[in-house]
Amino acid sequence: MSKPVVLIAEELSPATVDALGPDFEIRHCDGAARDELLTAIADVDAVLIRSATKIDAEAIAAARRLKVVARAGVGLDNVDVAAATKAGVMVVNAPTSNIVTAAELACGLIVSTARNIPQANAALKKGEWKRSKYTGVELAEKTLGVVGLGRIGVLVAQRMAAFGMDIVAYDPYVQPARAAQMGVKLLSLDELLAVSDFITVHLPKTPETLGLIGDEALHKVKPSVRIINAARGGIVDEAALLSALKEGRVAGAGLDVYATEPCTDSPLFEFDTVIGTPHLGASTGEAQEKAGLAVAKSVRLALAGELVPDAVNVQGGVIAEDVRPGLPLAEKLGRIFTALAGEVAQRLDVEVCGEITQHDVKILELSALKGVFEDVVAETVSYVNAPLFAQERGVEVRLTTSSESPDHRNLITVRGTLTSGEVVSVAGTLAGPKHLQKIVGIGPHTVDLALADHTAFLRYTDRPGVVGTLGRILGEAGINIAGMQVARAEEGGDALIALTIDSTIPPAVLNEIAEEIGATSARGVDLTD
Repeated sequence: MSKPVVLIAEELSPATVDALGPDFEIRHCDGAARDELLTAIADVDAVLIRSATKIDAEAIAAARRLKVVARAGVGLDNVDVAAATKAGVMVVNAPTSNIVTAAELACGLIVSTARNIPQANAALKKGEWKRSKYTGVELAEKTLGVVGLGRIGVLVAQRMAAFGMDIVAYDPYVQPARAAQMGVKLLSLDELLAVSDFITVHLPKTPETLGLIGDEALHKVKPSVRIINAARGGIVDEAALLSALKEGRVAGAGLDVYATEPCTDSPLFEFDTVIGTPHLGASTGEAQEKAGLAVAKSVRLALAGELVPDAVNVQGGVIAEDVRPGLPLAEKLGRIFTALAGEVAQRLDVEVCGEITQHDVKILELSALKGVFEDVVAETVSYVNAPLFAQERGVEVRLTTSSESPDHRNLITVRGTLTSGEVVSVAGTLAGPKHLQKIVGIGPHTVDLALADHTAFLRYTDRPGVVGTLGRILGEAGINIAGMQVARAEEGGDALIALTIDSTIPPAVLNEIAEEIGATSARGVDLTD
């Protein structure tokens, strides 16, 4: 059996390849060379990139087997996440790999703009001794305005507080009490602009943040302010910053990112008070190694069919160890539901009850949804695109939880309302230390049947001789019954047979059984991949 193919499209830490291990075929290409990328990506299972490789809709369409795009870093500006999601391709990154490195660079830019370190160094190396020209300012007792109090913003605030700076911040998603615990005072953006001696930006690039520090903002700052952007190019409007520097409304700037990169000829570089670095935020050996190791681990998980905590286009987040065994059960219940329903439900409820609900069980809804569409659509169904299939078909999906589960330690139920108004449901649980998967309910009927690859369900009116007829027909067809449960609401009423068999029941045999016993429905489910 051939190994999954992993394409490394940019130079990564050697530890990345070591972390992938011997289970994969490793290929290399120059991801920045478009034609080379489109050729190389055609038959790979995963591609590992940094910032120079563009994985857009064209590249995803060319990658017939692609399952994972792994970005060894934080930003995803060069990945079309929407196109990947539609194609069922998981996108992963390394969200914590460079936070320390990025924070340290921002701090370096703050110190450098305060003391003119790069300019003084360059002058001295040219034989110029200019002490008076490069007189700077102290950081102690100055106000640092942090725009965006996320993980990197917090690290910058902590480090610059050690310089004796007063820290204020703007972040509408952080509670004042949380900021106060860190010794940070939350302000509106206008208030921050007015009081800050240094302003450092730590926001993602979104339509809302693009140009946030623009012409209007830069008319509200102190003329002595220094602007630092080591986050994303475009958040600080470069044209507005240029005007502010020319007009003396801003004293200086430290920039690591630019609206268009690579950037080597910006008019901002003509100002001696502007310090520029070529997007070095993640450029340390430690950060690159962390990123490579993180995405290698994610690729291994994804290609093994497991959910990846760092997947950016999969709902569910980190999976608790107690929740993980329920994933395959929920998926199988979804497949059984579809077989029983015979159509796509108008509304789908995934109910989770018991001790497991002390954890985040959102991922069980996603797993059930994956199973529901496994045998419905021609495309490969993944944790990534299952919600899209539901959305495209107008299926309302809802997750409900309860800590109460009278009969089982934990219980997962997939229940759907069909177009006719009929409600179909299947419930399952995990039993014992080996997490044996069991079906414990089909609609109103209680059963207790270990799940198997081949399962069948028959509904009929209770009467004598049905089990004998079933056994005879299966025996004549050479199909062995592994397990069987018979349930009924009342004598002579609606009844159910749930059985597991050693091989798939051919449709003709299933139809024969249904005809002879007068079944109102007869469904076979093949749970093999």
